[in-house]
Amino acid sequence: MFESLSDRLDRAFKLLKGHGYITEINVAETLKDVRKALLDADVSYKVAKEFTDQVKTKALGQNVLTSVSPGQLMVKIVHDELAELMGGEKVELNLKGSPAIFLMAGLQGSGKTTFSAKLAHYLHTKKGKSPLLVACDIYRPAAIDQLKVLGEQIEIPVYSEPDTKDPVKIAKNALNHAKERGFNVVIIDTAGRLAIDEQMMNEISAIKQNLNPHETLFVVDSMTGQDAVNTAKTFNDRLDFEGVILTKLDGDTRGGAALTIRSVVNKPIKFVGIGEKMDAIDVFYPERMADRILGMGDIVSLVERAQEQFDEEEARKLQKKLAKDQFNFNDFLSQIKQIKKMGNVKDLMGMIPGMGKALKDVDIDDNAFKGIEAIIHSMTPAERENPILLNGSRRKRIAQGSGTDIQEVNRLVKQFEDTRKMMKMLSTGGARQMAQQMKSARRK
Repeated sequence: MFESLSDRLDRAFKLLKGHGYITEINVAETLKDVRKALLDADVSYKVAKEFTDQVKTKALGQNVLTSVSPGQLMVKIVHDELAELMGGEKVELNLKGSPAIFLMAGLQGSGKTTFSAKLAHYLHTKKGKSPLLVACDIYRPAAIDQLKVLGEQIEIPVYSEPDTKDPVKIAKNALNHAKERGFNVVIIDTAGRLAIDEQMMNEISAIKQNLNPHETLFVVDSMTGQDAVNTAKTFNDRLDFEGVILTKLDGDTRGGAALTIRSVVNKPIKFVGIGEKMDAIDVFYPERMADRILGMGDIVSLVERAQEQFDEEEARKLQKKLAKDQFNFNDFLSQIKQIKKMGNVKDLMGMIPGMGKALKDVDIDDNAFKGIEAIIHSMTPAERENPILLNGSRRKRIAQGSGTDIQEVNRLVKQFEDTRKMMKMLSTGGARQMAQQMKSARRK
């Protein structure tokens, strides 16, 4: 995500390195490259120019502190302006209705149906809501079936009337159905088109007029760049929607839509889609996105994802086992499963400051844990419970059973032992002792 833009901005800031102060000349040189980087990321010329003009004004009006270099100051100013360009702060959904009604709009292929299901899953699991999905796409073949399949995956009911060809009637009936059965959120998936046309606009306008939704959300494929922004403006002029959803932000996107949409339609980006799985949805935080664009990582989001998978009771049990030196391969496997639930491995690593650049050209397979899991699953229950049993002949059998070689098994056992020692040390206060030893060594 944003790798090319991050690289270009990093190169632009290097122009200020070595300068003791900011001048109009070195700022102009830096911002020329910043503007080129934004244009290459498919940001419109007007927005890119306004952005760099604003940064220039702020940069020339600042005195560089002795503890801050001109390059660092420029990064800070650009970071703040990027965050402001994308909205400044997150904007919550309006969930006050009974039921709260969300109307999903967008072109065909934008990921609207999939995101409708993701939103339902998010509101159910994270907000404790009881959502109803409504299938109002009566044109696209299998659209109703697709929503039903997704609904089954996340255990959210789907209201549909396959024989009715009036989407307004379906939506009205669905709302009555929701009120009768106590659903407190209704998410209406509408028909998309391959291009904007009058019939589509009239239809979705009629649904909005008749149902008076609490929010109309425009779903857009971020990989379409400036086309996404132009489409958003056309939809907003007609529908006056409340928020934008950017899908496929994990793909090979240049980021122009994320950076430009807010300034063009003056509506907040509320969520981003970051993968195919039903939980691959993130609330949009402009500041955190600016952090990631500038290669600063996103530790807050990483910690939040970890907390979502964190089980307090399991953690207490694990700590007791570590203290007694009873950490085994079953526990190791459990930790891997928790990491996998957090999302794409490379995306997670990119949230650690500095790691995004380091991993730029590294291909991290999302199935990176498969070999490790195969080796552990090839162990007997007794071997997993008591790793000391793993002698040479057992390791050879495990290698054959997992489709790996003896060296890979030996490497995993060594890594496991090192991990167990480190975790035991940290759990018993050894980290403090280790820090004291390192301080003593430095004094000597």
